[in-house]
Order: sequence, then C-alpha cells, then structure tokens
Amino acid sequence: MFEKNYIAIDLGASSGRVMLGRWDGHTLGMEELHRFSNDAVRVRGTLYWDILRLLHEIKQGLAKQKRSDGAAPQVSAIGIDTWGVDFGLLDKHGCLLENPVHYRDSRNDGIAEEVDKLISPRELYDETGLQRLPFNTIYQLYALKLRRPEVFDSAKSLLMLPDLLGYFLTGQMATESSIARTTQLLNVHTGEWSQRIFDTLGLPRGLFGGIVP
Repeated sequence: MFEKNYIAIDLGASSGRVMLGRWDGHTLGMEELHRFSNDAVRVRGTLYWDILRLLHEIKQGLAKQKRSDGAAPQVSAIGIDTWGVDFGLLDKHGCLLENPVHYRDSRNDGIAEEVDKLISPRELYDETGLQRLPFNTIYQLYALKLRRPEVFDSAKSLLMLPDLLGYFLTGQMATESSIARTTQLLNVHTGEWSQRIFDTLGLPRGLFGGIVP
C-alpha cells in the first residue's frame, strides 16, 4: 500500500512535541510520538534556552517511530517549527558558542530605544514590514554589539532556532524564509537581508547565509 510518513517537530515556549503524519494517498493520520516540557535556565543572571536538552527530546521522539510490524518507518521529510526571534551563534568549525539566549532576557531592556536613534520605527517598519517588539532579533543583536561585542569575533554563522535544530540533525546550514522574517532584518520588498539595516547599525552581515523557501 502507498504510504508516506512525515515528522513534525513543534516547539513552543513552554513545551514541545514530535508528531508522526501518515499519508496513504487519501487520508492523513496523525500520531503524537513524544511530548516534553521546555524549561528555560537562568545562569549568572542570563536566561537561556536549554537547546541540547531540546535536541535530546527530539531524538527521543524520533526513536519512537514504529510500524505495525515493529520496524521504523521510512520518513519522507521532517519539519521543525519553533517561536521566532531567538538564535544560536556558531564558530568557524560549526560548533555552538553558547546556549541561545531567551527572548525574555533582560539584555533587551532599553535596546529598541537605542536603535530608534539610528533608524526610526517608521523607517524600520517600511523596510521590514514587521511589528516593533523589544525582543526581535535586531534588538538582541544590537544588545550584543553594545554589551558583548567580543562574541562577534568568534561567531561565523547565525542560525534561527528551527534552522539550528535542523543543522544539528542534518549537518546542513540554511535559513528558512518564514523564520528569517521574524528577525526584523529582512527587506520585505525583496525577501533578502537588508544591507541598509546592517550598515546603519554596524551589525555583522557575514553571519547570515542565503535564504531558502
């Protein structure tokens, strides 16, 4: 019988799950393989996502796939969905420099107002089409520039969280277009990174690779 299997990894701010979808050509069946909590960790005043634990839980879910005969089904594709704005930085060897910082961390306090001095909220909206939220990626990166600029000396790549987890599972780095739009660094008219914003704020454009659908 014709059958295709798909995995959906759905991560929210407080929990995650791994789902299996089975398509037989007529009907899509869904099965929850694994559900787990997502708990942020505070270390020395900084709030982090425990990204390696999330990867461990995802692997536990993938290991629970079974057909009626007990064998693991062949999976046609895996999709990963997370919240936006947060990211991981990798060095030149592709190693994660540190756990991704939580969007609710206090490093973002007052940063939007600093960015406003360089590019107005109206100009930024016209360029990106994105709502001004104080934890958007643009503000997190500007906070790093102001408070920990040495991080950029070691960082060679930036991956948004679903792309980071995809990289952990496949070894392939890519930035998917819909998650890229949550950064407030994307030109809404061209669908490409906004060189104007990088130049205005002095942020490292080289961290960002090409965008894929």
